[in-house]
Formats: sequence, C-alpha cells, structure tokens
Amino acid sequence: MPRPGPIEYKDASPEVRRVYDDIKTSRNVPDVNNFWKYLANDPKTLARTWESIKEIMAEGALPPLVKELIYIAVSATNGCEYCIASHSAAAAKAGMTPEMFAELVAVVGMANETNRLVAAYRVPVDPQFG
Repeated sequence: MPRPGPIEYKDASPEVRRVYDDIKTSRNVPDVNNFWKYLANDPKTLARTWESIKEIMAEGALPPLVKELIYIAVSATNGCEYCIASHSAAAAKAGMTPEMFAELVAVVGMANETNRLVAAYRVPVDPQFG
C-alpha cells in the first residue's frame, strides 16, 4: 500500500478545511504544517488531535514555554525529528534561549541514562519517595 501524501487546502474536504482554517486563525499562520496535512488523510483524527493540542498546549498551570520544553524533551526521547523541530521553533517563539535548549538536552540525556541504570539494576523505590 502506498503511503498517503499530504492534503493541501485546495484539495481538502469541507471538514478538513474547517480544521485548517481554525489552525491558521489560532496560530496566525498562512498555511498549516505538514503534520496537519498528513493527518488530514483521516479527518476525524485531524479534528480530534487539533482539539486536544489546543486544549493541552494552552496557557494553564504551566505556561506555554514550559509545555513546549516538555514536548521537546519527550520528542527527543522518542526520536521524533519532526516534533523536535516543530516544538523547538514554538519554544523559541515563546522565549526559549539557546542556553535553555542546551540545559534541556542535558537533562533529557541524564534522565535517559539514569532511567536505564535504574531499570537495569531494578532499583526499588525508597520509602520516602512513596
């Protein structure tokens, strides 16, 4: 089976165009990212994912920059080049400095290393960490 390609606005169904329009308006951008264009192959997944992203990444108990930094950390751990690039751009727009990025990457690397050591040694959780 061939891999589905991106759905451009001019070729999109009305249902997909509604989501694209909301993304463009919400983000004040002239076009949607490739991520959305590929998700448009399944309009229900496109709409559901966009609604979730809008809700979760909005200002809340955590500011948008912190959420973007978390997104970068998880994306780096999962090896998602696209998400690292996309959310690094969003984090920079929200105020991330090169120094913040460097520290974030260092923490991600350290956490991955110590997580694997703990898992390999099967270290039990200390009672005070409950």
